[in-house]
Amino acid sequence: MLIWLADWLSRFDPAFQVFHYITLRAILGVLTALVISFVVGPFMIERLTRYKIGQTVRDDGPQSHLSKAGTPTMGGALILVAVTSAVLLWARLDNRYVWIVLLTTLAFGLVGLVDDYRKLVLRDPRGLPARWKYFWQSVFGLGAALAFYLTAQSPAETQLIVPFIKDLVIDLGPGFVVLAYFVIVGSSNAVNLTDGLDGLAILPTVLVAGALGIFAYVSGHAYLSRYLLIPHLPGVGELTIFCAALVGAGLGFLWFNAYPAQVFMGDVGALALGAALGSVAVAVRQELVLFIMGGLFVVETVSVILQVASFKLTGRRIFRMAPLHHHFELKGWPEPRVIVRFWIITVILVLIGLASLKIR
Repeated sequence: MLIWLADWLSRFDPAFQVFHYITLRAILGVLTALVISFVVGPFMIERLTRYKIGQTVRDDGPQSHLSKAGTPTMGGALILVAVTSAVLLWARLDNRYVWIVLLTTLAFGLVGLVDDYRKLVLRDPRGLPARWKYFWQSVFGLGAALAFYLTAQSPAETQLIVPFIKDLVIDLGPGFVVLAYFVIVGSSNAVNLTDGLDGLAILPTVLVAGALGIFAYVSGHAYLSRYLLIPHLPGVGELTIFCAALVGAGLGFLWFNAYPAQVFMGDVGALALGAALGSVAVAVRQELVLFIMGGLFVVETVSVILQVASFKLTGRRIFRMAPLHHHFELKGWPEPRVIVRFWIITVILVLIGLASLKIR
């Protein structure tokens, strides 16, 4: 929005042309989202506390979690407010990538909001029934996939890029829609499963979002994309602003979500953040790199799948409790140790993913 104002003001003073630079607007996007989080956060936490919209804790889980009962939840709405505000202020609103990713994020956030509302306000322990949750995730995920496919302006926008291999690019054709759907919906659920400890999900989300922002900037830059031998995707560079806003909002939320957490994000945040990462990865054609950088989310999801499959087939559990972070807690690891070690693993995985920019 402000870029249009800067365009108009640049007629009178060329200095305003500085706002054309994506890097500057990305920095401003981070700061804007961060400030909004700091300003709105205490007010939101106070309101959630007043209306007793707090976390319910299972009594069959780690005993250290019993003290978390009643902690304000649905704080993910703070992230969505900060991201949306920063994107609307600093991104070019005539860019299709920005709208597809932003609307997809908000749509998945809406699904999470309904689930949280039913569980925390209406006191329905089932929340939004699983079949309906997956139905609406599928509707919005498929809608985003079709939007990317139908608005594609070059073959590169629907090709699968294999990281670390220079000449291996796979034309997906209509299969792109299937891949995009599974990446967006799968990423959404993976982040949701990971969100079980204070700050565990939000910092890896910030790290992956920052890395995807780099991919967006490079892919949208004609010279850099040619130099690094990756497809040039005109216009996708504007998603750098979205990723920057996600970083700022995530860091702002972590201020309140760090151990011991003052607020939890709930499904409204976790489902939206996962969808945001998935849709950006689809837009910049780095689904496989997302699989690497988001390895923590992948492992957490696989641990749940293995646990359920093993119990149904053999009656035995592989882990003491799933997702995986609860397994380590029940082994005696203090919660902060689990969190920080998982953060360190994510830093390593993100660096490996970024190395794919140059190692080809």
